[in-house]
Amino acid sequence: MSDSALFQTYARYPITLVKGKGSRLWDDQGKEYLDFMSGLAVTNLGHVPDVVKQALVKQLDELWHVSNLFHIPNQERAARLLVDNSCADAVFFCNSGAEANEAAIKLARRYQQKVRGTRRYEVITFTQSFHGRTLATLTATGQDKVKDGFLPLPEGFVHVPLHDIAALEAAIGERTAAVMLELVQAEGGVIPVEADFLREVRKLCDKHGLLLIVDEIQTGMGRTGKLFAYQHYDVEPDIFTLAKGLGSGFPVGAMLAKQPYVSGFAPGSHATTFGGTPIAMAAVAATIETMIQQKVADQAAKAADYLFRQLHARLDGVPGIVQIRGKGLLVGILCEEPAADAIAELHRRGLLVVPAGPNVIRLLPNLLVTNEEIDEAVNLIAAVLTERAAAKQL
Repeated sequence: MSDSALFQTYARYPITLVKGKGSRLWDDQGKEYLDFMSGLAVTNLGHVPDVVKQALVKQLDELWHVSNLFHIPNQERAARLLVDNSCADAVFFCNSGAEANEAAIKLARRYQQKVRGTRRYEVITFTQSFHGRTLATLTATGQDKVKDGFLPLPEGFVHVPLHDIAALEAAIGERTAAVMLELVQAEGGVIPVEADFLREVRKLCDKHGLLLIVDEIQTGMGRTGKLFAYQHYDVEPDIFTLAKGLGSGFPVGAMLAKQPYVSGFAPGSHATTFGGTPIAMAAVAATIETMIQQKVADQAAKAADYLFRQLHARLDGVPGIVQIRGKGLLVGILCEEPAADAIAELHRRGLLVVPAGPNVIRLLPNLLVTNEEIDEAVNLIAAVLTERAAAKQL
């Protein structure tokens, strides 16, 4: 029985981290780690980036909270940066990825019902997807494990297999309001969406009057080598969502939409107490400005090319390795068997990585990771997986 006063909702690793800078973390015993998880794709600029820190310190001396009943200058500034660098026309700020996806679902339903005058409310998502932990977003998630014990779940969500366009078309009915998907199913095993499939999804949405929602919670903010993952494709979403890397570790989420879907929300139709506070917006504006001015997404794309080359050079042909896949600096190493023991050993040797399902080792370095840090990580991964393969052959 744990003596912790916390709910035991996390199977925590036996590590207590107390300090971070750039790609490095230190625990309470003084041990140093190379961080290839970035707080689950959150610290995209590395730990404690100086520009964001300075913006937060300045804001802490000025104003913390007022309410969205008043104009917040940095909120408009951050929204303008997002709009000017994406296909969106308006932004709603909230506190998390789940809230951003909730807002997207609500906007799609309300646009269909109040603007278009239909009775549509269903959202089609895909098996192995992950969209959040609220009741609506866990229902939208295409994985049964997150739903255990939470019945009854809200109606209005339909799941079909990824890359099965026939199944998607068959699922569309008179109640369908939107299709929602991730462009890399990160929690589902680091599975990138195929370009041809996304084009067909867009065509079906246009044909049937459906909104296309792209969940960019994990793929957004430079993670895939573009500021937003949809920019790799010749397809634009009607709505997309952000969180994780948006605030460099400060809790924040955002739902963005194109015209005319913005008209789905009117005053009083959706709100948040803490979304878009002056403190959060200082972190967001500084993060986005840094990414644009320093061309961080371009740096991430180059680092990703190098990472994939090194992984293939060291792991191709190693028994037990099935595939190396992903997009940008969101990488999955698919193993034949569960990877928990390998992940634990990497932690012991000073490299922090996380799973993406039982058989996938997920790599999420910060976007400014150096080639030397990549070499260090790949050497450790190759050593552990090669030793693991040799031990199984004995």
